[in-house]
Amino acid sequence: MKIAAARVDEYDDLLALLLMHKSSDEAESYAHEMVLACFGNDHLWQDMGLPDRNALSDIFRDHFNPLFLKNSSNMKWKKFLYKQFCDMLDVKVCRAPSCSVCQDYDNCFGPEILGTRSM
Repeated sequence: MKIAAARVDEYDDLLALLLMHKSSDEAESYAHEMVLACFGNDHLWQDMGLPDRNALSDIFRDHFNPLFLKNSSNMKWKKFLYKQFCDMLDVKVCRAPSCSVCQDYDNCFGPEILGTRSM
């Protein structure tokens, strides 16, 4: 997958976020794959070609355990990563870039956000 020039900084920042929370020697290769998959339009596990969300959760548990533990409310992983990224930057309203085109959008966001879908 090729990254648009406007999103190269985003790639670097998301990669840094993941690497700050790595808990295995293999984490770096997973981090690169995960960040590239964040630019896809589906759930992160789908964009990574994994069989289900549990497989992605296992990767977080085994290779990015601090993030796995931090996601105590079981937020969708791509949404969770972008929330962590936005929290790091102290941005108050944040959602993953492909959320607006996702078929599960209504399952992830409450009524206070659903009226802003076209934004």
